[in-house]
Amino acid sequence: MFQAKGQSFSLTELLGGDPQWANTFADGEFSTIYLSPKDYHRIHMPLAGTLREMVYIPGKLFSVNPVTAENVPNLFARNERVACIFDTEAGPMALVLVGAMIVGSVETVWSGVVAPGSGEVTTTRYEGDEARAFAKGEEMGRFRLGSTVVMVMPKGAATWNNDQVAGKTVRMGESFGTLV
Repeated sequence: MFQAKGQSFSLTELLGGDPQWANTFADGEFSTIYLSPKDYHRIHMPLAGTLREMVYIPGKLFSVNPVTAENVPNLFARNERVACIFDTEAGPMALVLVGAMIVGSVETVWSGVVAPGSGEVTTTRYEGDEARAFAKGEEMGRFRLGSTVVMVMPKGAATWNNDQVAGKTVRMGESFGTLV
């Protein structure tokens, strides 16, 4: 996956080492959303979905600002993060909440504080009564200060709006793309 200015990273690494999920999203659609310290730090569902799996992945806490993203190889796959996998009308979707320097914690609405975690990759599956459905726009998590969310979808599941370009501010409720 493309990071910035020629930097890229492995989807398998980003998702905590699970080759099955990496294959599901291979050559897929992704968007990286940087939340600066001045931004709103809650993460809302870009479309309705049902939580199926959450993976805590330990790592470093490099800054995730644009300058660091341009210069630190594998940044988003090296930092501590929480990968949340949802079933949606467009197929599976991953929202990867990437921690950063000074980020006190990563929280989800269903588990509370997830990161910092145990220091080991930890996978929690949600099935049957444990599966949680979210409406489009519903809050699913938050950071305690700015960080980054990487959204990943299968190949051909969505097309991003042409005006979604690097450095553009994205606002809650703004159209981001279209499901195919």
